[in-house]
Amino acid sequence: MKLYFAPMEGITGYVFRNAYAACYDGIDTYFTPFLSNPVLNHIELGDVLPEHNEGLRVIPQILTNRADTFVTIANTLKDFGYTEVNLNLGCPSGTVVAKGRGAGALREPKELDRLLDRIFSDSPLPVSVKTRVGIHSENEWEDILEVYRKYPITELIIHPRVQKQFYKGEVCMEAYREAYVAYGFDNPEASRNEAIRTSGDGSIQIGVPSPSLCYNGDIRTITDANRIMTDYPQTSALMLGRGLLWDPELAERIVHRTKTPEDSFDTAGSTDSPPASPDLPRLRHFLDLLYEGYLEEMDREGPALMKLKELWSYLKVYAGLSDAAMRPLWKTKTLAEYRDVVRMLLR
Repeated sequence: MKLYFAPMEGITGYVFRNAYAACYDGIDTYFTPFLSNPVLNHIELGDVLPEHNEGLRVIPQILTNRADTFVTIANTLKDFGYTEVNLNLGCPSGTVVAKGRGAGALREPKELDRLLDRIFSDSPLPVSVKTRVGIHSENEWEDILEVYRKYPITELIIHPRVQKQFYKGEVCMEAYREAYVAYGFDNPEASRNEAIRTSGDGSIQIGVPSPSLCYNGDIRTITDANRIMTDYPQTSALMLGRGLLWDPELAERIVHRTKTPEDSFDTAGSTDSPPASPDLPRLRHFLDLLYEGYLEEMDREGPALMKLKELWSYLKVYAGLSDAAMRPLWKTKTLAEYRDVVRMLLR
């Protein structure tokens, strides 16, 4: 079972990835925040340059509803040495969806089919897909999944919410189960390299190669990870996002708990919250690397300070800091003030 770091726009760029990997273990693959311009802009280019990602397994994510744009970006990434790309069909942002991109591409399954047909015909690299399960209702998922099953997707990363939920409300595990069954992962005789299809008369047919399945959504504790891997043991990976910002040690804790002789989860003694004694020296080192990296990347204090404060809206949970304790940090206007306050908070 592998652990992925989810792409989070404005947060998990190359500076963050390198700082995190230098301080914390457990992540197998990092996905970049989305790329959307046929000619990569300064930020996009900086994020995928090979020299900015040395020693890391990184998969770039592309956000578009135009096959020609996807192929152009994929060719650029191939030239950089990447061996796989990810198609974003899950972003719930209203501005993105209004343009028919991200989760917006799920609105019309026939249009989605045409998009994937061109992408998989022309892409120079293997393609994985990160998806929601619909726009308004999980009832849309059946038709969307049927489209996906026509194509040689390397990995299907499913966030089982609809676009209108954004990141709120309950995930729809029934939608994830539907994909798990549709690809034959509930069948112990099924090969992972073959898609299992059931025809109208109930007979089993072999289709296009089956993707790996990755679960994404609300994995904040060891117990959350245990539930997915117990109920869906053929899931190949878990994608963690905000859970790693609330608790940077979460991936390590999940890996540690899963290294049993049976290679299964052991939740004995686990908790559903960050550790009672967070590793503050390691957190300080992580924040120092971010501070230095953002300042070098941006060459301006203002944007660097904004990024650091955004991250602290999550890290305050891990560090056990109250809203009152955080007020001095929110009021800082320079990086010098910021560093002084952080030393005080983490002493």
